Amino acid sequence: MADALLDSLHRVFGLHAFRPRQREIIEELVAGRDAFVLMPTGGGKSLCYQLAALHRPGVGIVVSPLISLMKDQVDGLAASGVRAACYNSSLEPASARRVLAQLHAGELDLLYVAPERLMSADFLARLAEIEVALVAVDEAHCVSRWGHDFRPEYAALGALRERLPGVPMVALTATADAQTRQDIIQTLGLAGASLHITSFDRPNIRYSVLEKRQPLEQLLRFLATQGGEAGIVYALSRRRVEEVAERLAGRGLRAAAYHAGLPAAERDQVQERFLRDELQVVVATVAFGMGIDKPNVRFVVHYDTPRHIEGYYQETGRAGRDGLPAEALLLFGTQDVVLARQMLEDTANPEQRRIESQKLQAMVGFAESLGCRRQVLLGYFGERLAEPCGNCDTCLDPPELMDATEAARKALSCIYRVGQRFGMKHVVSVLRGEDSERIRSLGHDRLSTWGIGRELDEAAWVSIIRQLIHRGYVIQDIADYSVLKLDETARPLLRGEQRLELARPRPRQPAAGRRRHGGRQCSPIELAAEDLPLFEALRGLRREIATAQGVPPYVVFGDQTLVEMSRRRPRNEAELLDISGVGQVKLERYGSRFLELLRGYAAP
Repeated sequence: MADALLDSLHRVFGLHAFRPRQREIIEELVAGRDAFVLMPTGGGKSLCYQLAALHRPGVGIVVSPLISLMKDQVDGLAASGVRAACYNSSLEPASARRVLAQLHAGELDLLYVAPERLMSADFLARLAEIEVALVAVDEAHCVSRWGHDFRPEYAALGALRERLPGVPMVALTATADAQTRQDIIQTLGLAGASLHITSFDRPNIRYSVLEKRQPLEQLLRFLATQGGEAGIVYALSRRRVEEVAERLAGRGLRAAAYHAGLPAAERDQVQERFLRDELQVVVATVAFGMGIDKPNVRFVVHYDTPRHIEGYYQETGRAGRDGLPAEALLLFGTQDVVLARQMLEDTANPEQRRIESQKLQAMVGFAESLGCRRQVLLGYFGERLAEPCGNCDTCLDPPELMDATEAARKALSCIYRVGQRFGMKHVVSVLRGEDSERIRSLGHDRLSTWGIGRELDEAAWVSIIRQLIHRGYVIQDIADYSVLKLDETARPLLRGEQRLELARPRPRQPAAGRRRHGGRQCSPIELAAEDLPLFEALRGLRREIATAQGVPPYVVFGDQTLVEMSRRRPRNEAELLDISGVGQVKLERYGSRFLELLRGYAAP
């Protein structure tokens, strides 16, 4: 089977090797077994069920939350010669009937369906009449109430296990903490599924945080470093979205607003223009971007502070899906946090309010971190990065380090002495020797660690404990009131067998310009100067073909493919077919025109 899978990978998708875990997942699905897949955005989740469906009899049913996501996927598959369609409310009656006819005639390899349409009595009856290759639940975090994008219609998908016995099911997501993963597995009946959890790391994305001061000017300075490449700016309110988009357009940028309050036709137009590279910037609420398959988004800016790390991580993951360098900039404002906390007070469900409050606090911890941003992000999802990444603002402009061995031992000892049953605020109060009624009632004023940290203020202790969390010495259990617990790796440090350096806490109001963003002054596409003219010519040809066919440019070829063409300059069909992203169908459709252009450029 491996040779057949590799042949399809190259012939259909133009790829020469599987990414980590892909082959294993595909082979399990082809063999009829269930799987749970947690991969970062751009990690190749879609290929797992797409290729598996091509190697099983019947049609692969893909549950997808957004019409735009379905359209992007179907366009890309059709360009590679795969028989794919979507069935949703956007179809005219005649088109819907045609798709259903193809379904019953066995003329489809993949069918993308919204969850509410899939679970209707009429559609379930249709499924009973056809051969189903597999069921793929994309964006599976929507199943869980713990997830950042819970959708009740997703929770009903668990009934498919009884409706389609023997049909393999795969749940896929890019963002799910431990609690969300468990909810997905339980709800979808995947207790026997194999788990495939790859690294959350997206090393091509540079993470940066700026303290929000004159945010529009900060945004404009950042955009000036992006060389006209495409990106998304997220804001939390519709009013802010429209205001920022208008100001950017007024400065001559190709920018437009997108939020749920706009007419559907206007939203569709903005999305299409962005996908076709006619817009540089979309300013949007989080309603935009979920599942958008545009691989050449070079940056994501959060104009306002997100409410949770899961949403922030997924939104930043929309940058650099093609593996080329990308940037994620967060403008962090304490006022944003105050407003978010005020809004949480209006949440009727106290348990939900508690969960969301703790998630917000974790987001604040990320923004205020003085250590490697990537270590913080990965640590939140339970993955430990041993060394700083070297590709975030704190790695590129590191804070001053201090010997924190004794301070860390005091903090770890205090967490242990309070029974590993309290949160950060209480631990800091004990360390600083606060004399409160709660501390006295618990007897914590009699602990050996009470008052041993009076030499540091509250902000300094919070910074130290957060860094211990980010380094993996301390676990902050968000599912259990954010209590602090010691990890096994803390033992040598606690016993005095290990030294530890941490970042010296910076003032809350750093000097102006201290954390200036170190952006590039040219296009983020990293090519030698002699290759750039060819790359731009290839993009021009791609745009011309895409416009004539009425598809986004990346459906023809992605930027990564054009970069490889620019560097290697293939001269014939065999050499062109050796370029990643050039499959047999695309070679037949576009090969001659691209080779004609490539032959006009002499090798450097």
